[in-house]
Order: sequence, then C-alpha cells, then structure tokens
Amino acid sequence: MSDAGSIPPDVTAPLETAADVLTACDTLAAISSSDSGINRRYLTPEHAAANATTAGWLKAAGLRSWQDGAGNLWGRWCPPALIAAADSEAGVPRLVIGSHLDSVPDAGRYDGILGVLLGVAALTHFRQRADAGEQSLPFALEVVGFGDEEGARFGATLLGSHAIAGRWQSDWERVEDEDGIPLGDALERFGLSGQTAARASLQANPPLGYLEVHIEQGPVLEAENLALGTVTGIAGARRFAVNFVGQAGHAGTTPMALRQDALCAAAEWTLAVESLACDVQAGKRADMADHSLVATVGCCELRPGAVNVIPGGAALSLDIRALDDAQRDRALDELLNEAHRIAARRGLTFHCEQTHAADAVACDEGLMQAVDAGIAATGQAPFRLPSGAGHDAMAVSHLCPVGMLFLRCERGISHHPLEAVTEDDVAKALAALIASIEAVAVRHV
Repeated sequence: MSDAGSIPPDVTAPLETAADVLTACDTLAAISSSDSGINRRYLTPEHAAANATTAGWLKAAGLRSWQDGAGNLWGRWCPPALIAAADSEAGVPRLVIGSHLDSVPDAGRYDGILGVLLGVAALTHFRQRADAGEQSLPFALEVVGFGDEEGARFGATLLGSHAIAGRWQSDWERVEDEDGIPLGDALERFGLSGQTAARASLQANPPLGYLEVHIEQGPVLEAENLALGTVTGIAGARRFAVNFVGQAGHAGTTPMALRQDALCAAAEWTLAVESLACDVQAGKRADMADHSLVATVGCCELRPGAVNVIPGGAALSLDIRALDDAQRDRALDELLNEAHRIAARRGLTFHCEQTHAADAVACDEGLMQAVDAGIAATGQAPFRLPSGAGHDAMAVSHLCPVGMLFLRCERGISHHPLEAVTEDDVAKALAALIASIEAVAVRHV
C-alpha cells in the first residue's frame, strides 16, 4: 500500500450512531486530491488514506480489517461460536455489506461512502450485542469498501467488485489514465499487481449474499415523502458514440433546401430519443411494458463549430437504460433505424459505435423481502423502486445474490458537492440495515 499519511484522531472511536457516520463522511471528504472539491481516485495516495482511515474505525470497534489484492478494504466480525463449530473462519457462512470509497471529480460526500460506513456501524452493533450476551447471528458479517466503482481514473468501472466476483480482465492492466500511467503500473506502485487483483476472487467460497446501502441519486423517494426504499433491480445500460455527417457550407450563400445540416439531423433525432422514452414511461407503447426505460443524449460536438458555417458533422452520445435488456434493445433498434431514416431524408450519413454495455441485474427476492422487513421495522411502509444508476451490486451479482437499500437524498442530487442527506434518514437507514440483517438471519436458520 502506498503511504496513507497520518490517520485523523477521530477514527479512534467506533461508529455507533447516525451522527458518528455523518462525521466519518466528513472526515473522508477531507481526503481528496483537489483543494476545491472531493476527488478520490483508484490506486492513489487518497485511496490508500481512505482505506487506512476506515480501517481505523474498524479497529476501534474491535473488528478485523485487511486490504485485498485489488485494493478493496475489508472488515469482519464472526460470532465466536461459529468459528469453534466450523474449526476455522473459512468454513463460516458470511453476509457481505458494502459499497465504494472512491469518488467522481468534484463529488458529494455520501455516494458510496455512506453505505460503507453504515456497514461498519452495523458490524459494530452486532459485535457489541454479542459481547453483551445477546443472541448472535448464524453467519459472519463482512463489510467491504470497494476501491473503484466510478471508473474516474481509468474509465473502466466497477474494478474492485469485478475482482472479487472473479471477473478481473488482464486487458484492463494496459488501460492508461490521463497521465499515461497504465493500470498495471498503478497497481504495482500501490503494492499490488494484476495477479493479486485476480486472486481477490471469492468464487471459491462465495458469500451467502450481499447488501448495499446507497443514496438513491434520484428524486423518487423525496417525491413520495419516504426515507427508504427497497431496490428491485439495476438497469442495464448501453452507450454509443453517434455521428451524423453532412456537408459544411457557407451560412449566407447555401439555400435552405440544399443544405445537409448535421446539427438539424442530430436535433431531430435527439427529440425522437426523448419522445420514445417518454412514450414508454407513460405506458403509450403496448409493445414495451418495462416503463423504467430512459434514454439520454448527453453530449453534442459540432464540426467545424463556427457561427457562419453550416455544421457538417455532429458527434453525439446516447445512453439508454432499462430493467429489461430485451425491451431496451428493441427501443435501441428503433432509435437507430430512425437515425438512419433522418439521415437519408436529409442527404447525410449516420454511423455509431458502442462504447459501453452492461446487462440489467435483478435483486434477489429473498433479500428484497429482508430489506422490506428492515424498512418496516423503522415504522415506514416498504416501498420498492428500480435503480437507474449502476452500482457495485451489478458486478457482485455474478458471485452471489444481491439486495440494495436506498436512502433519500435531497432533490435527488448526486455526483455533486450539493449531495445531502439528513441525520434522521441516516438513523433510519442504519436501523433498517440492522433489521434487514436480522431478517436474513431468520431465513438462514
């Protein structure tokens, strides 16, 4: 591990309450490569410092901690009776709680981090309860802080969770960051390697399940006036680099009827993207029953980009997501066919290249029921909703059943310094997580 620097003094006490967790979020927010915002990327000194700081809270709670070969931080509590019965910790079933400790540039302080620290607090709770002689769990508890979920440094996302799921790809080690440093070199500078990352796989002894607590990153819970929600699944996404190619020309001398304006084609198609997604969500398309579909044109670059020149080229992005991969792909085919029709009618050419693909992930019904029970234990009626954003649970789903608990965030704002939660909601999330673990225990006995 690279030099983590000194551990802040406030990590010497365990995380027990919502206030403790929020203070810990503030402490981690100060670990950043940027003076003007939170920026904590994979395999950097800030990554090492975040791991060391979180390990301090685990140690303060009397929990064991370690870093795996991909740079993920782990903590563990195991009921002593289970170790004795199994003769070794390796034979003890375990439930994993986790999220990520890395961030996007200019990030908020709760995306990922809150879920990890709530996991630390939950492990602390069950260790303290066992020490007090109360009935223990039929499995061990582990918490994981993944080193890379966002992909902010190397572009490839979910590197930490892919590693534990046995899906590490050696090709990733040649991918370079913005400074030209290959991932393989960055691993070595961190005291790791591609081989250690591959050996982080838990396929040989998978957990019985994985629970992730995360801010919603959307406005649904706030609109419903609810603090918590059970995630039903994570939308599968496909992304494309899209190009309309026409003919640049003089803005003053080319008649309107003779123009091959790439921007006009791109604008027409962008509205078609919006229209299709709106119709699907509104239930106006009987052939597409998955109303979770969203589609976004997020980037547009014009060539040559001069005020007195007709755009001869328009480069766009397309991001399309849904819980049903087949319906998402059917909508995608329709949109791409429409792009070709628009281009042909306007005398342009159209081409696109896929840049990202991820299948949708359904949350495990048993874990959803456990999260429902956890939410009910707080006094709130259970509420289920899908996730349009990607999460580590997507990768972990290749290893074991996954479940997710969403926590309301103010105005749905995320990936931004204005990201905000309330102490009351965090307290409810911790109580719901503890009750969810208890519900899993009842099913496991």
